[in-house]
Amino acid sequence: MALMAAGGKITPMPDCAIFADTGAEPKKVYEWLDWLERRLPYRVHRVQAGNLRDEILGAMRGKNRMDARPPFFTLSGGMLNRQCTQDFKILPIQKKVGELISHRPGARWPLDVRVIQWIGISCDEAQRMKPSRLACIQHRWPLIEMKMTRADCLQWLGESGWQGESGFDRPPKSACTFCPYHDNAMWRDMKINDPESFADACAIDEAIRLGMAGPRRPEGDAWFVHRSLKPLAQVDFRSAEDAGQMSMFGNECEGMCGV
Repeated sequence: MALMAAGGKITPMPDCAIFADTGAEPKKVYEWLDWLERRLPYRVHRVQAGNLRDEILGAMRGKNRMDARPPFFTLSGGMLNRQCTQDFKILPIQKKVGELISHRPGARWPLDVRVIQWIGISCDEAQRMKPSRLACIQHRWPLIEMKMTRADCLQWLGESGWQGESGFDRPPKSACTFCPYHDNAMWRDMKINDPESFADACAIDEAIRLGMAGPRRPEGDAWFVHRSLKPLAQVDFRSAEDAGQMSMFGNECEGMCGV
């Protein structure tokens, strides 16, 4: 979406872009962002509310609270409440938007639209579209407007020449290395193609095992990064077909794994 705007495929030209950095992205995400910034005619603001990885490790060592914890899986059942997106993504972006429109901290937000915020959700994930909670920010979804899927985006990147110039086969997925929402295809891709990030995810998984002590944690409970409730390093990420079982639906892969 950023490159489409730079080339005039999406108009008008944005005034800026904002990237909320949790401090726990895979190395390739930062490399892609470095390359992208050099190609865009508008500024990319990098904002950060802190380092989520350090906050988690500090909390496990009793050095701080972990208010913005990811939705880890628990042995007692279910997932922890997710607060990391709000604290490390949404709020830092809103704070930067406030600075750009000269909004004074602590004051009431304006009631008239001041900002059109583009969000790069594709047709594959249209269910994620949500209106802005602030009246001065209006959301827009350009990829939805153009009826583009993830596969369409990859095709456009290849046809436009950006794919070859960047040195990346595809833009790496922006997400914390230890995000519990990764599916097995994502975990497998990370383990094979980005062992450094996978090792980092395994380290976090081991660190959270006993969770944070407190009256709200059931006795004998344990936390895990993977939904199988097994140590991440021991999980078999192969699908049934990979393990040698025949798929009753045939091979319908569309080449979108890991996007």
